[in-house]
Amino acid sequence: MTVSKRVLDICFAALLLVLLSPLILGICLVLLLRDGRPVFYLSERMRSPDRGFRLWKFRTMRPDAGDRGVSGGDKIDRISETGKFLRRHRLDELPQLWNILRGDISFVGPRPPLRRYTEMFPELYAEVLRARPGVTGLATLAFHRTEERLLAPCRDADETEGVYCRRCVPRKARLDLIYARRRSLCYDLRLMAATVVRRVGLH
Repeated sequence: MTVSKRVLDICFAALLLVLLSPLILGICLVLLLRDGRPVFYLSERMRSPDRGFRLWKFRTMRPDAGDRGVSGGDKIDRISETGKFLRRHRLDELPQLWNILRGDISFVGPRPPLRRYTEMFPELYAEVLRARPGVTGLATLAFHRTEERLLAPCRDADETEGVYCRRCVPRKARLDLIYARRRSLCYDLRLMAATVVRRVGLH
């Protein structure tokens, strides 16, 4: 990560935490009253093939001790009504501003994978995770809806895992590597703008 990218991350994250603190506190209160504790969901993600961290999100599902892998159709029934709203507007990811300040992730980069996938695809993620993972990025913007469409019909964890590994991981990795070749501060700003304003082009 370049110094300019890190400075941008710190300044934007600190500013957004100040500006959005009433919204963040309001979401915490709504989740506490409607869905109970815990308010936050912490998941181990990888910032490099062998270095993990705890990713913070607002909890959108009922807890399940046997939970594993990515979310597909098999987990739809666990998503609360509050969680559906938060996911639709990506508000569940606001706590990741803390991860940005800590330096775990950046605003822009490949989405940090679960450890199970870096262990399944070590060579692939060794390339992808040369870039600092991010909240948003080229693969997130270009492939998110396709991924949801592919995983939605899955009815159990094994089916979800199979579809994700066969059809999502390679295609997302290709997009992440395209981002790595084009990476610049201006391109990051463009992808950040495209995250908020969908009409902004990705190229």
